[in-house]
Amino acid sequence: MDADKNTDSNAAAAAESKDDTDSFTKVKSKKTQKRKREQDGVGMDTEEPVAVKRPQFPPISGDRLRGPDQLHKIPVPAHRYTPLKENWMKIYTPIVEKLQLQVRFNLKTRNIELKTCKETEDISALTKAADFVKAFVLGFEVEDALALIRLDELFLESFDVTDVKPLKGDHLSRAIGRIAGKGGKTKFTIENVTKTRIVLADTKVHILGSFQNIKMARTAICNLILGSPPSKVYGNIRVVASRAAERF
Repeated sequence: MDADKNTDSNAAAAAESKDDTDSFTKVKSKKTQKRKREQDGVGMDTEEPVAVKRPQFPPISGDRLRGPDQLHKIPVPAHRYTPLKENWMKIYTPIVEKLQLQVRFNLKTRNIELKTCKETEDISALTKAADFVKAFVLGFEVEDALALIRLDELFLESFDVTDVKPLKGDHLSRAIGRIAGKGGKTKFTIENVTKTRIVLADTKVHILGSFQNIKMARTAICNLILGSPPSKVYGNIRVVASRAAERF
C-alpha cells in the first residue's frame, strides 16, 4: 500500500514539473538575435532614394509685381515756393527721366505729388524721389539732394536744438550761433571734416550723409549746443574722422 502511494505521488510530482517546464518559454539571447538580424540584412535589397522634383512656378509679370499705382505727397512750406519755382526743371528732370515717375505741384493743396506709372521699373524709385524732394524742401541744394537718387547709402536726419538741451531766449540764440560760427565757418568745417551737408533752419538742424558721417556730425553739433568751445569740437571730430579713414 505504501509503495503504491509513493509511486502515485512521484508520478503526480513529475507531471506538475512537466507542466511548469511547458509554461516557461526559452528566451534567446540578445547576441544571437542581433547576429541573426545582421545576417538577414545582408541579403536585403535596399531601394534607391527617389529624386524629389522642385516645384516650378511661372514668372510673375511686372504689372502684378508692382501692384497698383502709388501716390506720395510732400507738403511745401511757404518760404520754399520761390526756390521751388526757380529750380523746378532741375527737380523735374531726374524724377521723370531717370526714375520714370510722374510729378506735379498741386497749387490747391501746395503739395508736390509723386506717382508711379507703367514705365516705372524700380520698386524703390518712389522712395528715392520722395527723399530727394524732401531734402530740397528742407533747404538743401538740388545738387546735394541729387545724391539721394544716385547713391543708396545716404540718409536724412533732423532734430531740434531744444531736444538736446531745453534752451530759451538768448541762450538758444547763442547755441545756434555756436553751430553756425562767424560767417558759417563752424558749420562749413563740420561739413568738410565729416563729409556731410548741414542745414540750419531756425531751431531745426538737418543733416544729409551716410550713417557714420551723420553720427559724427550730430555728436559735434550736440557738443556745441551743450557749450563746448569750437576748437575742442574741431579736434574731437578730426580724431574720429582720421580713425574712421584708417579703419576703411
